[in-house]
Amino acid sequence: MESATTLAAILCTILIHSTLINSFTEFPTAYEVLEDYSFPVGLLPDGVVKGYDLNQITGEFSAYLNGTCRLFEGGYQVKYESKITGFISNSKLSGLKGVSVLFFNKWRKIGQILRHGNHVHFFSGVAAEKFHIRDFDESPLCVWHEPEADLLDQQA
Repeated sequence: MESATTLAAILCTILIHSTLINSFTEFPTAYEVLEDYSFPVGLLPDGVVKGYDLNQITGEFSAYLNGTCRLFEGGYQVKYESKITGFISNSKLSGLKGVSVLFFNKWRKIGQILRHGNHVHFFSGVAAEKFHIRDFDESPLCVWHEPEADLLDQQA
């Protein structure tokens, strides 16, 4: 009987230890990282981020998507490249590359996103637009397209 109790105690210790190790080795998703920096998950399209790199000291990041995608959000057409780069700090995304918005029939790069209270501000050159944070509670769905569409956009 004592050996069964000892075996059960050893098994419990192994299970607890392996659970603790797994909880320390799991990395947060890109969506969770956005929330850690006070941004809503809806800044990234739903289910397309296949990975990311983040330098926690400098805030430099790269996010990798399954491919280039477009979406329609808040009356705007937005394009995400397969790689998005920039810098992240609390309530600030800067030096962004890989995200554009169609504005007056021309693609404009979104270079910075700031959160102020209940609003998210998008900056593209000298233009800026403000949205309520609740508009980004959920991640939007991408409308995928072929790589040739990117070439046509670049030539236009």
